[in-house]
Amino acid sequence: MEVLLEKLYEAVELGKVDKKSPYPPQLKDQDGAYELAGKALEQGFKPDDILEKALIPAMAIVGNKFSRKEIYVPQMLMSAKAMSGAMIHIKPFFQSGETKRKGTFIIGTVTGDLHDIGKNLVAMMVEGGGWEVIDLGVDAGSDKFLKALSENPAAVIGLSALLTTTMETMKKIVADIKAQSASSKILVGGAPVTQDFCNKIGADFYSPDPQGAVNYLNQLVS
Repeated sequence: MEVLLEKLYEAVELGKVDKKSPYPPQLKDQDGAYELAGKALEQGFKPDDILEKALIPAMAIVGNKFSRKEIYVPQMLMSAKAMSGAMIHIKPFFQSGETKRKGTFIIGTVTGDLHDIGKNLVAMMVEGGGWEVIDLGVDAGSDKFLKALSENPAAVIGLSALLTTTMETMKKIVADIKAQSASSKILVGGAPVTQDFCNKIGADFYSPDPQGAVNYLNQLVS
């Protein structure tokens, strides 16, 4: 891998957002993901190569470390912020059609639940994996999911819940989505959610952590 992409990979893995960012201490005053991605494009690297050789593998490493509890939410959020900094330079190529997304992922926290840290982590990881993410925010009901799905018929859907009281809402949203589009794939997650619950409500996949969701999505398009 070229040196510049190696540095970008390291910046994302360690959470170095930009040059002025003090975190992590060992990279103080060095270029961060924002500057390195810009320089890579200036030097002629293709957006696809920047994604495939630096951003996506770095976020996969971060996701796997999180799954193994080698890092925790704050470190993962810093890596996601670094990835987002790099993506500022890449997104125009998606919009122009020069670079293709793997697919579209619609995600939201279900009606009655205002928790968004888990949802945000999954959204950042999925975007870092090369997908377009449509984030419906918190307190999202069937109407929001169905509207987004009608505008993006091939999208995969992710439902998040942190409260046991909103699990019935998740069940209803899954039923409403499947009634409109039986072939749509639905992922569920959140603290009270289990594989048994996923099976019971007719969702397609459950993951206890963000990397599991990314891995599943990539299997769908491989």
